[in-house]
Amino acid sequence: MKATIVIKNISNLITMEGPNRPRVKEEMRNIGLIQNGIVAINEDEIIYVGNGKLPSHIEVGEETIFIDGSGKTVTPGLVDSHTHLVHGGSRENELAMKLNGMGYLDILKMGGGIHSTVKATKEASFEELYDKAKKSLDIMLSYGVTTVEAKSGYGIDDFDTELKQLEVAKKLNEDHPIDIISTFLGAHAIPEKYKENSNEFVDKLIKEMIPEVSNRHLAKFCDVFCEEGVFSVEQSRKILNAGKKYDLIPKIHADEIKPLGGAELAAEAGCITADHLVAASDEGMKKMAESRVIANLLPATSFNLQTGNFAKARKMIETGIPVSLSTDYNPGSCPTENMQLVMSFASLIMKMTPEEVITAATMNGACALGLEKKIGSIEKGKQADIVIFDSPNLNYIIYHFGINHVEKVIKKGIIVRE
Repeated sequence: MKATIVIKNISNLITMEGPNRPRVKEEMRNIGLIQNGIVAINEDEIIYVGNGKLPSHIEVGEETIFIDGSGKTVTPGLVDSHTHLVHGGSRENELAMKLNGMGYLDILKMGGGIHSTVKATKEASFEELYDKAKKSLDIMLSYGVTTVEAKSGYGIDDFDTELKQLEVAKKLNEDHPIDIISTFLGAHAIPEKYKENSNEFVDKLIKEMIPEVSNRHLAKFCDVFCEEGVFSVEQSRKILNAGKKYDLIPKIHADEIKPLGGAELAAEAGCITADHLVAASDEGMKKMAESRVIANLLPATSFNLQTGNFAKARKMIETGIPVSLSTDYNPGSCPTENMQLVMSFASLIMKMTPEEVITAATMNGACALGLEKKIGSIEKGKQADIVIFDSPNLNYIIYHFGINHVEKVIKKGIIVRE
């Protein structure tokens, strides 16, 4: 077989070799490190991984691209498995309000908060949302992200806006090098007109919105914001179960602020991930571990909100919960596309080891999107999604934080960033 790209002399090749399932406990530290590594790619597929030289059955020619990995760290493409990619507007005007001590509810009353984003998203054209999201995808790609999850959720009761968000994500998935996996988050907030009868809105979600999203094949997942003052555990259960009837895999924004029981519901409902989990209970964590629900942690959100509260990553890993990491890129609580910064926060603040961090950002991130057989590791037969970091080792990427260490990004066997 002929190689189209060969990366040779790799100082530190992190393969993530192992089972195609969420990694737990000590498995999260086994990153399949090869020194003086070599990787051969044919078109969009990895055809050889090893150390030293290529075996004789791998052919090369004048058209083969050779990349020298001396002094570099090479990893699978990073997976950002929780974002609110498609949205209108931004909310930098709220910064001064927050610095002056104004609370979120006060900002909400003044038309800010999520209401501001809902209004901006509704008013934005398809092209405006497309261009804005494409700019963010370009930034994400520059930081080594090759696969992204994108949620709707800024239409709320305006279903046309929800569909517009999902259609934009679908078109971007066709046009952009990054693979985009969509999630329907119609249950992001309770609309003002349903405040006195939120169950009526839940019925609308179940009977009208979820079936239409499924019929149009616009999403792989169904998500819900299960939190005090938003959707109750019982309402969230109904929404997730309705999604499952229409083949939408359940995800949940769980226990971000209060220990409401979202983690427990995630286990009960068979969610692929439970996200945030800052206030998750010990019982909820135990049930998640038993059910192998992935804890998708978002430390940059906690950093930006400055509450001082972060998810208990160490306890989760020790309990046996598989952990993934994501940016939670959104205009309100986490306006950053920088996955490398998230990785540093996970280590420096949540005390995850660099090995656990890279596992969470690659293989476990792939599992969080149900793509573990295709991406998440550098192994023969996998899609050639690879990042070359201008970094002597993994620790250096985490330690030297706040900058971009990426030298090259290979997506489906094509150099898309250098």
